[in-house]
Amino acid sequence: MLSITCELILANACGQVFDGHGGIDAALFIRKNILKFIVEDLHFPICVEKAIKSAFLRADYSFADASSLDISSGTTALIAFIFGRTLIIANAGDCRAVLGRRGRAIEMSKDHKPNCTSERLRIEKLGGVIYDGYLNGQLSVARALGDWHMKGPKGSAYPLSAEPELQETELSEEDEFLIMGCDGLWDVMSSQCAVTMARKELMFHNDPERCSRELVREALKRNTCDNLTVIVVCFSSDPPPRIEIPQFCVRRSISVEGLNFLKGVLDGNG
Repeated sequence: MLSITCELILANACGQVFDGHGGIDAALFIRKNILKFIVEDLHFPICVEKAIKSAFLRADYSFADASSLDISSGTTALIAFIFGRTLIIANAGDCRAVLGRRGRAIEMSKDHKPNCTSERLRIEKLGGVIYDGYLNGQLSVARALGDWHMKGPKGSAYPLSAEPELQETELSEEDEFLIMGCDGLWDVMSSQCAVTMARKELMFHNDPERCSRELVREALKRNTCDNLTVIVVCFSSDPPPRIEIPQFCVRRSISVEGLNFLKGVLDGNG
């Protein structure tokens, strides 16, 4: 479990979540190299989106060439970048990033499950099949780095994709924190539930690491059956403020005739 705290105006910050499968080699290799590939890309920092997509593929290809590693292992990858007030999320797999915006959950990534309509169409177009929710009957995600036993020659398109999907937003004062977690969290907790719980915790102690641990504990209480990694990124050194619920006053009026009638009733003359 990791946590990062950053000021909203600071230049660059990032968080990373990797969920390995079939061994640890892919997750360790991608974690070690992905940021280097991004900042070394020719498109960085002029076009960060192109740099990120190119780096994901370069990392995937480099892992395939690592003869001392088990290239049949694989990993999902979720990375968050903050440039000034711009938040960029890159995701390949079923980890998820959720923005906490004054108590509302804003999903910043899509879970790449094989049964997802867009992923299913892409997979089937490239000759892949889905058995009981698993890509080619083997993998429960539609995008991942590594897993080279399920991929074809480099540069060709295959059902299991390493290309990330990117989502970008301009952060405002209403954006309070970001939750990043692997599917062990999201299997047992909705995005809104996680944001509600995290906000309540941060209002109490404003400690992102402690908040991450509480989300993990809650997922364990709910009997999650998968890996658990959670990162909470705070955008301010101040705790989230209380949300004031507007109080509406309704003014009622009565006509002179109505008032006289009511007085008559009370006096016994009506």
